[in-house]
Amino acid sequence: MKLFARRPHAFSLVEVTLALGVAAFCLLAVFGLMPVGLQTNRNATSQTVATNVIAFVVADLRANYKTTLVTPTWRSPLLCMTLGTQTTLYFDSQSRCSSNLAGTTNPCGGGFTQAQAVQTRYRLTIAFPPSTGNLTYADLKVTWPAGADPATTTPSGSVEMFTAFDRN
Repeated sequence: MKLFARRPHAFSLVEVTLALGVAAFCLLAVFGLMPVGLQTNRNATSQTVATNVIAFVVADLRANYKTTLVTPTWRSPLLCMTLGTQTTLYFDSQSRCSSNLAGTTNPCGGGFTQAQAVQTRYRLTIAFPPSTGNLTYADLKVTWPAGADPATTTPSGSVEMFTAFDRN
């Protein structure tokens, strides 16, 4: 009869220590990348909201109507903007609008009926460069945070769009 020597089926202390060291190094690398990933996610979210704000404003300007005042002007229905007049509006992350930084004034005049003011996060500046014929050009720029004036400081981020409106 042949007897076999039994080999232990376990890891040595050195192998366990090396495996834990490799796992710790990998976890450290993953946790080191977390702030970069979070910042990238925040920037992408801000750019998406800013793009949605611009799309909303352009749609509102395209749906404008001619007022029946003594001097007729083109006016947007939701944001009460007059084509050709430079305007600054403030938006929150749900694209709710205010005409002041505090978020307490409706762009069409008067205060809000809701109990809480809009928490402004984005500043939209609309400029109207010189136009030709029936075209009206508009340069829309959204910057964030809303409190950072792009004329005096560098904002955290911005999205800009140039568009033309045909007013026949």
